[in-house]
Amino acid sequence: MIRFSAVGYVLGQFLLVLAATMLAPLPFTFFGASGDARAMGLSIACTVGAGLALFAACRRPTTELTLREGLLLVCVVWFCVSLFGGLPFVFSPHFPTFTDAMYESVSGFTTTGASILPEVEVLPSDIQFWRHFSHWLGGMGIVLLGVAILPLLGLGGMHLYRAEFSGAKSEKLKPRITEAAMSLWRIYFALTAAQTVALKVAGMTWYEAVCHSMSTLGTGGFSTRTASVAGFNNPAVEYIIILFMILAGTNFTCHYRLWVERRPGGFFGDVELRAWVAIILLCSLAITWSRLTQQPQPLERAFRDSLFQVTSMIATCGFATADFDKWLPFPQLLLIAVMFCGGCTGSTSGGFKVARVLLLFKVVGREFLRMIERRAVVAIRLGGKTIPEPAIQNLLNLIYLALIVNFASSLLLTATGVDPLSSITAVAANMFGVGPGLREVGPAANYSKLPALAKWVLMGDMLAGRLEFYTLLVILTPSFWRK
Repeated sequence: MIRFSAVGYVLGQFLLVLAATMLAPLPFTFFGASGDARAMGLSIACTVGAGLALFAACRRPTTELTLREGLLLVCVVWFCVSLFGGLPFVFSPHFPTFTDAMYESVSGFTTTGASILPEVEVLPSDIQFWRHFSHWLGGMGIVLLGVAILPLLGLGGMHLYRAEFSGAKSEKLKPRITEAAMSLWRIYFALTAAQTVALKVAGMTWYEAVCHSMSTLGTGGFSTRTASVAGFNNPAVEYIIILFMILAGTNFTCHYRLWVERRPGGFFGDVELRAWVAIILLCSLAITWSRLTQQPQPLERAFRDSLFQVTSMIATCGFATADFDKWLPFPQLLLIAVMFCGGCTGSTSGGFKVARVLLLFKVVGREFLRMIERRAVVAIRLGGKTIPEPAIQNLLNLIYLALIVNFASSLLLTATGVDPLSSITAVAANMFGVGPGLREVGPAANYSKLPALAKWVLMGDMLAGRLEFYTLLVILTPSFWRK
């Protein structure tokens, strides 16, 4: 039996924490060049009111949360955080409809980075900062933040931790879940600070450096400029962002080994990380060759554009320095392929994850071997560890679910009048947290022209992809609600 009162009590605390994070843009409200005090003030008041109401009306849980309660809480938290976190956009005159405001909010917190704004420079500085801050909060995970600061969850918090942060499925960093969450947040904050300083030295203002660092480490993709990173026309800025997109797409367990345990071998020897970097380099070289055949240009510029776009798409960040919608079909298809691949397990990136792609190739190879040697017993190994059969079945089911969601959502978008290529790439870009697609939703365009129904479908895709499908879809099954 699900204790809705217990779920509501914890949800109330999450909303109070969210209201506290809304204080971060206030310096820009009162001391910046521009601000929207009404939008931020009303948003904080509504969020505090809802949090206090739940906190007062619901009963504090006396025992740990069950698995079902944890899964339900994760889904409800993401829905409510997107709803209340989108209030600054709802109260802002720059978002014409409630649907547009919610789309921008869900895109921010799920670190998708797809925007409905034709021009982002018009936003007040505090609303602009909140967009990027939502990336930063959603990157490491709203639930992971809650686990770190809500000790009342006790050991039951492991259910939330695992449902939200996929890296916890393979390795626990510390025996206590709160300590593990705090360790990850310290690394996350340190990388954000390092990138901010680097971007400031490269020529950005402190404000733009902070905003782009939060977008990069959260692998979100919102920018303070409509032209994205291309608007700076600064090679040093591009190379810095490339480096930190790679770090953000790396398993944070590897970061823990390197920075906390001081084990460089645990970082550089990671099989998934090495495969991921190899994919980035090979795809970048292939696209560089294609770009040079399409249009003669300096080799360094062609390689930098290719490397940036490949890293941005595979890390599911969504920044752009070139309009790849005008490139040849070969590089476009490669970018779509790396979009599906995604970053490393346990990173802030979306996509299927590199480890799962490697496992899928090993599973296919095993089936070929079984066709030749029918009595052969072949174990699947990755990184020196044997992968149990239930994990392999889970992988195949996940890919099956993702393809079903992708196909069904693409059908719904085409039913609203969106062309097939735009529909397929828009769904994939939103489902895997990338942002830009092709045609109507290319890197030089935005999502403002899509019908309202299409935007709501894509919002569902963002949440489903962010929670890796199982967590969201399981609560829609009748068996979840049975006693």
